[in-house]
Amino acid sequence: MLEVKNLHAQVEEGKQILKGLSLTINKGEVHAIMGPNGTGKSTFASILAGKDGYDISEGEMLFEGQDIAELDPAERAHLGLFLAFQYPVEIPGVSTTNFMKAAINEKRKANGLQPMEAKDFLALMKEKAAIVELNKEFLTRSINEGFSGGEKKRNEIFQMAMLDPKLCVLDETDSGLDIDALRIVANGVNKLRNSENAFLIITHYQRLLDYIVPDFVHIMYDGKIVKTGDKSLALELEKKGYDWVKSELAQG
Repeated sequence: MLEVKNLHAQVEEGKQILKGLSLTINKGEVHAIMGPNGTGKSTFASILAGKDGYDISEGEMLFEGQDIAELDPAERAHLGLFLAFQYPVEIPGVSTTNFMKAAINEKRKANGLQPMEAKDFLALMKEKAAIVELNKEFLTRSINEGFSGGEKKRNEIFQMAMLDPKLCVLDETDSGLDIDALRIVANGVNKLRNSENAFLIITHYQRLLDYIVPDFVHIMYDGKIVKTGDKSLALELEKKGYDWVKSELAQG
């Protein structure tokens, strides 16, 4: 599904962030990327989604065989890429319901489909809101305005459920969540997992991986993936810390 090969990228001011990152994600897989602050995890998520402010100097990103480096964020979203932000933004004056209706119909239009019937949209919204235990009153309020951190994250997982993307990138979705909100968000992700989609979870902490069990755990350091394993790698990292990785790299 996703193949990233030897990706080098920098911010527009010239500072190199990604330094040869390679990653392959297949359908049905859940991958987790862990690493210390400043190593390029969120930069990688932003570059995948097509955020402005980054220059790719080398390498390629293929999504279902298509090079997406020159596509804008909307085009990538229409292909099936979804990014859940670390800090979801508030959009005053735009209700979640109206936003989702516009987003879904834009995606359908891009794929040659007619707009969704109102009754079908409302039924879908009710079904997906239940997955993340999102109160229906939030659907009529402005996006994320006055929401708690946990409510914002649940709202993002709800949006993901509505859009049904092929690749879901969760950028530190667990950041700032209490244990109940973490459980709800993780349960929502687990209910959405299937053999046709894939997830890339970026996190600092092993605790999220107690709820969403990954097929692969990658450790990112200095702009590239330096170690890959299964969930046990996250447990080892939790026990030994990132200095262990730095020491192993120094030893060659």
